Amino acid sequence: MKKSLLFTEGKIGPLTLRNRTIRAAAFEGMCDGNSPTQLLYDYHRSVAAGGIGMTTLAYASVTRNGLSFPHQLWMRPEVVPGLRRITDAIHAEGAAASIQIGHCGNMSKPGMAGEMPVSASTGFNLYSPTFVRGLRASELPIIAKAFGEAVRLAREAGFDAVEVHAGHGYLISQFLSPYTNHRKDGYGGSLTNRMKFMRMCMEEVMEAAGNDMAVLVKTNMKDGFKGGLDIDECLEVARALEESGAHALVLSGGFVSKAPMYVMRGQMPIRSMTWYMHPWWLRWGVRMVGRWMIPTVPFKEAYFYEDALRFRETLKLPLVYVGGLVSREKIDMVLDSGFEFVAMARALLNTPDFVNRMKAGEKCCDCGHSNYCIARMYSREMACHKHLTDLPECLKREIESLERK
Repeated sequence: MKKSLLFTEGKIGPLTLRNRTIRAAAFEGMCDGNSPTQLLYDYHRSVAAGGIGMTTLAYASVTRNGLSFPHQLWMRPEVVPGLRRITDAIHAEGAAASIQIGHCGNMSKPGMAGEMPVSASTGFNLYSPTFVRGLRASELPIIAKAFGEAVRLAREAGFDAVEVHAGHGYLISQFLSPYTNHRKDGYGGSLTNRMKFMRMCMEEVMEAAGNDMAVLVKTNMKDGFKGGLDIDECLEVARALEESGAHALVLSGGFVSKAPMYVMRGQMPIRSMTWYMHPWWLRWGVRMVGRWMIPTVPFKEAYFYEDALRFRETLKLPLVYVGGLVSREKIDMVLDSGFEFVAMARALLNTPDFVNRMKAGEKCCDCGHSNYCIARMYSREMACHKHLTDLPECLKREIESLERK
């Protein structure tokens, strides 16, 4: 019988993890005032204590104009002491600490960003909803340098690694995808041109990371809809990231403004999502058209596995598999297929000591995949409904209905 790799050490660039598990960079919604809170501290400390190899703080914007939410982290000098407190707690539990950095682009909100949201091209984002301004070529180096500065702040805050968000339809992804990039200059048209902004950001990140920080990049394997990036183009992007010096890739897919459930799979509980929304017109608008805007994509465990194998066959650098892992059996299958690490989010929200339970041979997770945690996180902190005592009856009924399907 082949020995499992799960509880062996693994390397990502200069960093060695105690095992092959990573807490995926899923938005926690625990940064009131765009700053770290006690809730963020408690959550990541609990995941580290639960046995994870590395836990990743999520969705940190490199600039103010990349913000979408008031409870989203914004990387700036004032947050370093609060982040250092969190990384110290993670390290005390034996885990490594990573932080995901990015820019929301056309998913930014004017009230948070302080200006009209920016993207690869001018237009209107129905999913935000907001008008969007195409970035001038002269602005791109400024944003790229902000990625580098975010890495320097992350080092000061005690992080061992950074994860650059180049997928899911956020700003770097908006430049890569023909769906959002209609530019006529040197940053549009061919995939080579559309990758220029990504390469610019990676140059700044790799320089700032130096020799002592690991750099991961979350990248799409497909955008998940006709007119977006397909798997062949995404393979070219991945090869470019490998050439840029990235130490590992996190393989994902989907586009928040076009195919959001391609990322997470299953159904979006619309009543739960709108229950916490403000203002009222947005709540009722999403309730009326939510099923059309957020179509269901069926869930199955390890749902990105077949696509990820194509990337494993092509690339040489370490790869992190993410997408629907909730059992030891599937985790071992992924690791046995040549992937160096596995990442999880919903499983660890449901069961923070998921990894220790696997090590003890216990039942690891009883997530019902209703996606209540996803529906809630855009307005409040991410939470599993099984941990709440004040859930309204109408939301309980919706969750039970979805989990029976």
